[in-house]
Amino acid sequence: MNEQNVQHGDKVKAKPLDGVRVLEMGQLIAGPFASKMLAEFGAHVIKIEPPVVGDPLRKWRLLHDGTSVWWAAQSRNKNSVTLDLRSPEGQDVVRRLVGETDVLIENFRPGTLENWGLGWEELHKLNPRLIMLRVSGYGQTGPYRDRPGFGVVAEAMGGLRHLSGEPGRTPVRVGVSIGDSLSALHGVIGILLALRHRDQNGGDGQMIDVALYESVFNMMESLLPEYSAFGAIRQAAGSSLPGIAPTNAYRCADGKYALIAGNGDSIFRRLMQLIEREDLASDPDLAQNDGRVKNVERLDAAIGEWTANRSLDEVLSALNEAKIPSGKIYDVADIAVDPHYRARDMILESELPDGTPVQLPGIVPKLSATPGTVERPAPNLGQQTDEVLESIGIDAATRTDWRERGII
Repeated sequence: MNEQNVQHGDKVKAKPLDGVRVLEMGQLIAGPFASKMLAEFGAHVIKIEPPVVGDPLRKWRLLHDGTSVWWAAQSRNKNSVTLDLRSPEGQDVVRRLVGETDVLIENFRPGTLENWGLGWEELHKLNPRLIMLRVSGYGQTGPYRDRPGFGVVAEAMGGLRHLSGEPGRTPVRVGVSIGDSLSALHGVIGILLALRHRDQNGGDGQMIDVALYESVFNMMESLLPEYSAFGAIRQAAGSSLPGIAPTNAYRCADGKYALIAGNGDSIFRRLMQLIEREDLASDPDLAQNDGRVKNVERLDAAIGEWTANRSLDEVLSALNEAKIPSGKIYDVADIAVDPHYRARDMILESELPDGTPVQLPGIVPKLSATPGTVERPAPNLGQQTDEVLESIGIDAATRTDWRERGII
């Protein structure tokens, strides 16, 4: 099945970022994830990779014929150009490309591009319309700017790791690189804002400074206000959400867990009526969230007693009938066969370079008039190098020389 057709049928539609040219100079996750999203909505993305080895993501996680299957999801719609950015020739190529670039994305350690003569000030002079997204562990300024920073460290500094896991036990990490992905999303927001500003205010570009730890910290809800107002330091709470009740994972008769969010006032009453606890449903002390929080252990016990006598399917069926937010804990096998995922085109059928079938995540968000598309699969290393270099005047003889010298 053609991936593009999965998204919106055979009719080709305009995309919101048609005509936007992106130069991606990042590796691994944060920068490349940002450009992936832009490419899905029409941006023309040229990805710069080191010769021979390429982006390290090509070797991360599970490999097929020597290449990560993650690569197929992260780099679809992109063009791969190999280039040694440490060489004067490679740096000159970047300068040439920047003249025709709308957005440059990089996630090197601060100062790296400056050392290559490719910092913001230099590139902005070459192309005043340029928008530059810079993703780093701690940002381009501040006392920590020069420290190496990965998403896992940012998740800890941003406050997320402290809240993850069971009380009194070793803090656990989220099972994916959430700090990097959150930073990519913040980067995309920044790019769209900068494009809007550029188009409305005379065509000037700007630099976007995204720090991994700040992207995580931005998700921490009431963490800081509660500390500043009350001195409260929120702690890990397992599957519950402190201060909002009842919401938890409850064990069922078959050993599986039901996630139940009965924390809305009217939802709470329906939940108590469903589990035949009218005494709790009609208790004025439990009518609002603050009262329920004071009695959360009592409520969790009542709900847990009800789920313990029913299978997960029985529990979820009754909760859905009563219009109470609930669900099971999905693993990827559940996701792959779930009819709702399929109905919303969130499982795309694709192929690896040798024709092996592979399923890839669908496109988010879903736009009604200009939906995202998958136009082509992830490129082989350097697949578009000659095409791109020829387009900026690098002749065949020069390209051959550069290839022999390891520059491309």
